[in-house]
Amino acid sequence: MTQATTHPTAVTDLIATIEPERGVWIGGAGAAGSTSATFAVSDPATTDELARISDGTPDDARRAVDAAADALPAWSATAPRKRADILRRAFELMTERSEALAGLIAAENGKAMSDARGEVAYAAEFFRWYSEECVRMEGVYVESPAGGTRTVVTHRPIGVAALVTPWNFPAAMATRKIAPALGAGCTVLLKPASETPLTALAIARILTDAGVPDGAVNVVPTSKASTVVTEWIEDPRVAKLSFTGSTGIGSRLLEQAAGRVVSTSMELGGNAPLVVAADADLDKAIDGAMIAKLRNGGQACTAANRLFVHEDVAEEFTARLGERVAALRVGPAADPDTEIGPLISDKARRGVDELVQKALAEGARVTHQADVPDGLAGWFYPPMVLRDVPGDSVLMGTEIFGPIAPIVTWSDDDAMVAAVNDTEFGLSAYVFSGDLKWAMTIAERLEVGMVGINRGLVSDPAAPFGGVKSSGLGREGGHEGIAEYQEVQYFSIDWS
Repeated sequence: MTQATTHPTAVTDLIATIEPERGVWIGGAGAAGSTSATFAVSDPATTDELARISDGTPDDARRAVDAAADALPAWSATAPRKRADILRRAFELMTERSEALAGLIAAENGKAMSDARGEVAYAAEFFRWYSEECVRMEGVYVESPAGGTRTVVTHRPIGVAALVTPWNFPAAMATRKIAPALGAGCTVLLKPASETPLTALAIARILTDAGVPDGAVNVVPTSKASTVVTEWIEDPRVAKLSFTGSTGIGSRLLEQAAGRVVSTSMELGGNAPLVVAADADLDKAIDGAMIAKLRNGGQACTAANRLFVHEDVAEEFTARLGERVAALRVGPAADPDTEIGPLISDKARRGVDELVQKALAEGARVTHQADVPDGLAGWFYPPMVLRDVPGDSVLMGTEIFGPIAPIVTWSDDDAMVAAVNDTEFGLSAYVFSGDLKWAMTIAERLEVGMVGINRGLVSDPAAPFGGVKSSGLGREGGHEGIAEYQEVQYFSIDWS
């Protein structure tokens, strides 16, 4: 296999249009940043440099707040229908430009084009969903129990919102925050991951083309995330912080936000179990496991990190899943046959390998493994299936963020549920069974925010995404998502 090192013309043209060297997007225009410093954005599949992008500073962060604060009064007073029309137009533009956007995601993130196309469609859907939600805000009008007054309950935009997004879904994690914030009448500050800032800038330009006013959306890429985010948290004009990333960083941001009592939403780490019952449809369970485990190469907070398979079907499930995993085509996204791309960095690859090596030393064994072709320069790691993983293995207690499927067997419902819940995380889970009542009963016992039943995907713009325990606070998507960017206000009206 010869590694492709070039990207489609549409992608290189899009990067040129983004003007990465003027990548601090403030007030509806790109700028070089206060120091004119840049940092490199690289392709994980080749390690080649894609572009150098402006390196934002605290001064740039302050200017972004200036722009967002200035734009807030007019945007929050904009009629919901007009906000809805702009968001709908953003959906249409993102859909029209989907192939170039998918190529850009694949280039800076490394994921296979099939995954990148799926992400663009999912990301665009948040604009459509919240174009519909923002015109359906509900309130309350009631007579007070004691009489003599009427109570009116309404909602108002919370204000300037600081959004911090990760690298694994650079489009979807941005639109999942931007769309409800704009729909609620807020203006936004976006700090994208330093690994994948180009996609964020492409989305900012789509929003401008859709009619979002200057200053309503501002993007500050930076290699020094803590300095920019701290500037926003400490600015009294910033009313909201929404963060997606690791539990460790989220915990530190919560401590900072507590100083000013900033409203926070946190979508943090996960360690999702996938439970397969003895009566499960194995075709469906294996299809679900392939999606839940290997979407984006396992680099997802919802990824199935622990596969609990009933002992009666464990051998067949392992053999059939292993056959599918071993047949996966690993390579760069530039190759149209690629199904699994690289990990995001060498650090990530070394971290996954360290977890695997520890599990092998603890008694686990590799039953199946895909081939990584020779001659690939990027951060590739072979997808694999493991068996005989000890329940107390470090692999079972860690968010793997890689294409590793550890299988453990079970026979007793109560013991299985206890093992599933024995983690600090509680984001998502998956349950496969031919008995829907049993599956629902088990799902209700799981300490997680989302459960996929007989399917390997839980993400849906129309549903509330989020977890419990150390997996976060608040919800994104659904009606709940826009409520995160609103304050409740009520009026007590004399009716004597």
